[in-house]
Amino acid sequence: MRTLKIRDLTLRDGQQSLFATRMTQEQIERLLPLYKEANFYAMEVWGGAVPDSIMRYLNEDPWYRLESIYKELGGVSLLTALSRGRNLFGYNPYPDDVIEGFNRLAIQSGIGIMRIFDALNDTDNMRATVKYVKENGGLADCALCYTVDPHFSTYSKLKALLHAKMLNYHIFTNEYFLEKAMQMVEMGADIISIKDMAGLINPSRTGELIRLLKKNTNVPIDFHTHCTPGYGLASVLVAIMNGVDIVDTNMMNFAGGTAAPAFEIIQLFCNKLGIDTGVNGASVVKINNELKTIREELAEFDDTKLFPRQFDFTTEKLSPEIDLLFTLAIEYAKYDKETELLEVCHEIESWFNFPEAEEKIKKAEMPGGMYSNMLAQLKQLKLEKLLPKALELIPMVRLASGCPPLVTPTSQIVGVQAVNCAMDQEKGLPLYTTKSIQYVNLVKGVYGKTPVQIDPEFRYKIAGVREETPYNTKFYKKQENPVFEEYGGVSLAKNEKESLLLELFPQIAYNFLKTNLETKYLDEIHRVEEEKQRKFDEIKSQYEALTAEEKEQRLHDGLYSYPWTTWEEEMTIGHS
Repeated sequence: MRTLKIRDLTLRDGQQSLFATRMTQEQIERLLPLYKEANFYAMEVWGGAVPDSIMRYLNEDPWYRLESIYKELGGVSLLTALSRGRNLFGYNPYPDDVIEGFNRLAIQSGIGIMRIFDALNDTDNMRATVKYVKENGGLADCALCYTVDPHFSTYSKLKALLHAKMLNYHIFTNEYFLEKAMQMVEMGADIISIKDMAGLINPSRTGELIRLLKKNTNVPIDFHTHCTPGYGLASVLVAIMNGVDIVDTNMMNFAGGTAAPAFEIIQLFCNKLGIDTGVNGASVVKINNELKTIREELAEFDDTKLFPRQFDFTTEKLSPEIDLLFTLAIEYAKYDKETELLEVCHEIESWFNFPEAEEKIKKAEMPGGMYSNMLAQLKQLKLEKLLPKALELIPMVRLASGCPPLVTPTSQIVGVQAVNCAMDQEKGLPLYTTKSIQYVNLVKGVYGKTPVQIDPEFRYKIAGVREETPYNTKFYKKQENPVFEEYGGVSLAKNEKESLLLELFPQIAYNFLKTNLETKYLDEIHRVEEEKQRKFDEIKSQYEALTAEEKEQRLHDGLYSYPWTTWEEEMTIGHS
């Protein structure tokens, strides 16, 4: 029987995609005994927005979050983290000693697989992370950031915006992705992931890429996508039928919409295909039931509040009509009938009560988070009317800046600049009058090599230099670790892990560590005061139990240093 490995994303990508990464440590710990029996190949539990968010919003320690999960699940499932190569979690590149320290401590704390991507698909930005992951005994999962060529509405609009003739471009071809994959294998990748963060990969393209990568590489291929534009479930099915080794899924209550497809539906397909995932279905049902409760607790962060159908896939049978849809989907996937496949997959998702495909996201060809951030930016400025113009400008802004894939952080950089250009037009100013420092750095070359070369004159216009200018880590200045005399002369970061938090999240970690320092200091003062009180209470109790003669004798013997008229007086003298 063919086997398929499952990477569960629920505790990282699932909650980040749907619930703003707000799961608390207590909620995580309720799930761990259930996950211990589930037997997933891997579980993505850390990286991405987790370290930032749990410090910022929950005042929780990212390292403890990881270590507590490993303590429970180590030896059951490989734990996975997501990092942005040389950028780790932020926008700026880091020197090798920071990259080495982070990856070493992450693996020591329980990470078995480090998924490494670069927002430009610049493999040079991934090389150091691959090296340090492997040196410390982890598996290097190198991700191809999937994206599509810019789509311009009309030739005339492009001409008007760029003052240049239409470019004949085919950038993100199958050959482009294969070349990147081969570079990753050469540098030591243990796994190659197709990372489709925007859910833009359609089923036909999925089949082509899986077959191409399986034929030309000798490492396992992982497939990761999202459901936002409506391709997710169908594309995962096609990936499975074309021999993919690992697929990424979420539990039913944390799946669909802007997240990945549901494991339970994938398992139903695997049952029909005779594929063994090795996952304990009974445990999955228990986990999903608990996730329903947790989702209710996270209601304020749940935009859809659309719960999937309660369905125990281990005991309940699909109706003949729905079961037929699964059969038809497999047949359509087998013969590459994409239109029909998508139709039946949407019917399946509808029956399970998942959100409909986001047509505006599909048309805009961008991640859902990028779209929502642009809208939020314009709403804050009371300029929502400029959204259509900003969307129209994205292809021009993106192509001019080397056509970066739209993934964090480049998706936000391009989105913000498109909004800036829309506002420039609204004010009658030349395009790029308003520029973000991140966009300047992108065009300058600070973040690495873009997929296509940037026009030197455009680079000069934006960044003041004509030549690509990579970031030089010799100018990197490490964050200070201040000493707080008022708290007993202790340093803010007391070990290497906390020092790394300061490096990666300067302001967030500063606030988090200082708050904890203050709390510990006040707790210690409170502990000392309580100990004093306990001793006074003990003396009082002993004294009051004495007879008058015993009291007199003890005073005479010097066992009490002075007499007192009331216990309150002694307490006052004692405290002073």
